[in-house]
Amino acid sequence: MQTRKLGREGLEVSALGLGTMMMPNDEESVRTIQGALDLGVTMFDTADIYGEFLQQRFGINEKLVGRALKGRREEAVIATKFGITHSQGPKGDPAYIKKSVDASLFHLGIDYIDLYYQHRPDPNTPIEETVGTLADLVKEGKIRYIGLSEASPDLIRRAHSVHPISAVETEYSLWSREVEDEILPLLKELGIGFVPYSPLGRGFLTGQIKKFDDLPEDDYRRYYPRFQGENFVKNLEVVTLLETMASQKGCTAAQLGLAWLLVQGDHIVPIPGTKRLDRVQENLGALQVSLSENDLAEIERISPKGIAMGSRFPG
Repeated sequence: MQTRKLGREGLEVSALGLGTMMMPNDEESVRTIQGALDLGVTMFDTADIYGEFLQQRFGINEKLVGRALKGRREEAVIATKFGITHSQGPKGDPAYIKKSVDASLFHLGIDYIDLYYQHRPDPNTPIEETVGTLADLVKEGKIRYIGLSEASPDLIRRAHSVHPISAVETEYSLWSREVEDEILPLLKELGIGFVPYSPLGRGFLTGQIKKFDDLPEDDYRRYYPRFQGENFVKNLEVVTLLETMASQKGCTAAQLGLAWLLVQGDHIVPIPGTKRLDRVQENLGALQVSLSENDLAEIERISPKGIAMGSRFPG
């Protein structure tokens, strides 16, 4: 397995991680996580709100990850997050962080968290105060490395001045390239790793979704603008072109999309999410896909920045 470093503090992980957000807490998910570990994946991404968020039950997904990795803790890098609440908005005050980290450690069934992200910035708490508290948790041994998610360039720079930030997690894929303007150059400057979530456009870029009705009735993506109406039709045209190119290269559209991300920088570690082990195996095939300058130019022609129709989130 190829490995990459996130930040300058010593965190090293597999070049591709596994996002667990959409995994149900069942035996198939356990087998998928364990199978991914067997295949060499070391980075597993969860959060305290993942799982049954609508039922306002924190820790469901963390319990799944902890159960799957029990007995193999030292083989895995576990990343989790705090800071999204049901009714109070983003939180990052010291009292909330201390309560959250203890809850996550309990749900995961572990003694320390490898990478602990602030899930969303708290507009009511200075980032310096938040990161200062996280730095104290590093000293206490409850967490090893600090991360931020969906943070602005200004917040990243201010946070990094308090304690080294090892990773920033934000959406990035062939149809969500906003981070290329300011975030990626800043992370390279500061020596911070980058972890793209939804690296396959919430599944759209895999080519597996051909029509809106392919989405189950309870699928959250039905509410996302990029999956609706004329946006869906236009976005599918791009995916079809990517599928054709992938076929010519002897790979899948998913592998092509991940391979493109991997060549954007050696500090980038995508975390495609899936509950199926065969998809994990397919995604890992991206590590064997070589992209020439001509390939990259063709991808840029097919899917230039801003090509996706519709906003990233509902509302």
